[in-house]
Amino acid sequence: MTDQELTQRAFTTILEHFVATGRAPHYTELAETLGTGVEEARELQHAAVAAAPIASCWLAHDTDHIESWAPFSNVPTQYLISVDGVQKWYGQ
Repeated sequence: MTDQELTQRAFTTILEHFVATGRAPHYTELAETLGTGVEEARELQHAAVAAAPIASCWLAHDTDHIESWAPFSNVPTQYLISVDGVQKWYGQ
C-alpha cells in the first residue's frame, strides 16, 4: 500500500470512528484499526491533517490529539448534531 493510500485510509478511519462513537480516535486506537505501529499511526494522523482541505481538520495546539475533523468537533460546541433523535456529535 502506498503512503498516499495509507494516509487516505487513516483519514477515512478517523471519520468513521467519529460517526460510530461521537469522538475522535486516539492515535493508539488508529494504530490498532490500521494494523500499524503506534508511531506510524501518529505520523499518518499528521499526514491526514496535512492532506485535508484548509481548515477542515486540525489537532489541538502543540499536541497529537484531534480537535476537529470536518464536519465534527472533538470538543463540545454550540452546534449539536443529532441523527434519529440521538445526539452524540458536535459540529465545527
